[in-house]
Amino acid sequence: MLRWMVAEGYGDARTMMRRAENMRKWIDTELELNAKGDTQLLSRDDDATFDAVIEVPLEEVTEPILCAPNDPDDARLLSEVCDGWEVDHLEGVQPPKVDEVFIGSCMTNIGHFRAAGKLLKAHGSPVPTRLWVSPPTKMDEKQLTAEGYYSIYGTAGARTEMPGCSLCMGNQARVADNSTCVSTSTRNFPNRLGNGANVFLSSADVATTAAILGKLPTPAEYLEISAKLDESVEDKADTYRCAAAAAPPPRSAAAAAQRRARSLACLPTRALAHVRSLRLVHLLGVLVLTVVCILCVCVPVL
Repeated sequence: MLRWMVAEGYGDARTMMRRAENMRKWIDTELELNAKGDTQLLSRDDDATFDAVIEVPLEEVTEPILCAPNDPDDARLLSEVCDGWEVDHLEGVQPPKVDEVFIGSCMTNIGHFRAAGKLLKAHGSPVPTRLWVSPPTKMDEKQLTAEGYYSIYGTAGARTEMPGCSLCMGNQARVADNSTCVSTSTRNFPNRLGNGANVFLSSADVATTAAILGKLPTPAEYLEISAKLDESVEDKADTYRCAAAAAPPPRSAAAAAQRRARSLACLPTRALAHVRSLRLVHLLGVLVLTVVCILCVCVPVL
């Protein structure tokens, strides 16, 4: 992976190649030790068994699963997640209004952002919620920008954050106090995303649907809006492909080597230019100091 990134122009090439070489040496060493029966790697006993085996019959899961505020262990079906959180309206008891939606965290992948973008594009207008979008890596940000999804987010009125943790830890940004939110992160402990905030955890599809409706959807509403993806098997594979598959065809090894050589060849020139600029700054500083000294001596005389 690191070698592929270097070949694709990611930096810093020397740092990544150094790390890749160290990883390779470590693996080779462990393989040699393993062949001698002296490996440091942990391995299971031949008669080891699992403490428990949990089987989930996926054919019985017919609607999305969310976590209710504010406990990541309180997992419920979409049709049940609002139990205890409903609000009385003129039309009767309804799910709570959603104020903010966060699509991001390290548990998302680039496909989740493509799916969200397709739903927002089908919606075709700004969403009524405050929508935050933060891919987990700069690689994903770059690829999503190249594919035009950032323009879609902008049209929908989303706020795009710097790739990283963002609202998940509540350290780069925070939701409004006492707001109701839907998040694709993995934790919704009290006050984590915002002071007094009630946070539902969901998939990116459900979160985007909530952003479009301004409330948590019913299973029927979710199915209606998510159907706008209208994806064939090929479309779905394209949506959830990794960034590497979406990138332009990789350069040849020779081309990658030439690129690295050119980059390294430029280092002396850059260093020389840096030294020259420092000398210029130094000379200007000396000149200014000289003028100040002359003025300090001459002005009292005048």
